[in-house]
Amino acid sequence: MAKRNESCAFSSGAESAADQQQAAETVAHQAVTTIEAGDDSDDGYETEVDSRASTSISSSVRDYAFEHGRRYHSFRAGKYQFPNDDAEQEREDMKHAMIVNLCGGKLHYAPLENPQNILDVGTGTGIWAIDAGDEYPSAQILGIDLSPIQPSWVPPNVKFMVDDAESPWLHPQNTFDFIHARHMCSSIKQWPKLLEEAYDKLQPGGWIELQDLEFQAKCDDGTLKETYEVSKLFKFVTQGLAVFGVDLLGMRKNAELLREAGFINVERKIFKIPIGTWPKHKTMKTIGLYMRSSIYDGLQAITLGPFTRGLKWSVEEVELFLVQVRRELMDSSTHAYIPFHVIYGQKPPSSSS
Repeated sequence: MAKRNESCAFSSGAESAADQQQAAETVAHQAVTTIEAGDDSDDGYETEVDSRASTSISSSVRDYAFEHGRRYHSFRAGKYQFPNDDAEQEREDMKHAMIVNLCGGKLHYAPLENPQNILDVGTGTGIWAIDAGDEYPSAQILGIDLSPIQPSWVPPNVKFMVDDAESPWLHPQNTFDFIHARHMCSSIKQWPKLLEEAYDKLQPGGWIELQDLEFQAKCDDGTLKETYEVSKLFKFVTQGLAVFGVDLLGMRKNAELLREAGFINVERKIFKIPIGTWPKHKTMKTIGLYMRSSIYDGLQAITLGPFTRGLKWSVEEVELFLVQVRRELMDSSTHAYIPFHVIYGQKPPSSSS
């Protein structure tokens, strides 16, 4: 049985339940208001955080494609512009730990009541689906992804399937109680079509939740300069993905799209994720370390596809650009953060097939 990443700040046995609850409340408050900055020292946070490495399931679609020394999915090759190799899997698991810390241990915000069938769209390494399987042992969890990179040892109520979320969904109508999709704005081209499928396959009264990082560097205290190279990085990745019809900032419209698809009780929560260890609060420092490490360790993965395929940069041009990005990522005097959007909505309970 897989366990939640032990590096999560809320799972430490050394803290009392009251201390953990207080920490969670402090983080939640700062994440939606203003993050209090500490000094510019990393205070022991300079080392990388270990994260769980996944083992891949056996599959006939493991005939991967390779480019610039990185491994990519072969099923619907080229649809997703980022690699799926071991280094990228570890980075994805690190992002999961970051989000779980940010959300006080919550896997979702939709008000679920005893869900029995859950779909995780774009499951990646499967870590969210595995945690959901542990949290809801009576539910059946299905994770779908273009890549067969999920672990073999999973809870008995968790299954994975190689599938394209933008192809027609073959599940019967009214199948799922809950549909979860996280970090999908980097790959989905037709959100209205996907949400139409989700609406059709949700049971009346079922919920959908979309979670995405808004890759725009923001700041509340004036320390973010116009020349910030990380902002340029996000801009170029956005432009590169746009060549393939992908809107990296599409989460800004998802609440409206949910309503247009027929969902009710649509709610949006926006959190602030610091880039680096500049926050004063210990847990926010940890979250910032996760974010910075996720970007720093993934710079090649983040850029090679969008830059070389989309913007037609050479690999040498990409590497030269990343030198300054790496330098500025380690500068804690810039108190930048990235918004994290959580949007959820409900299929009307009275909906008919």
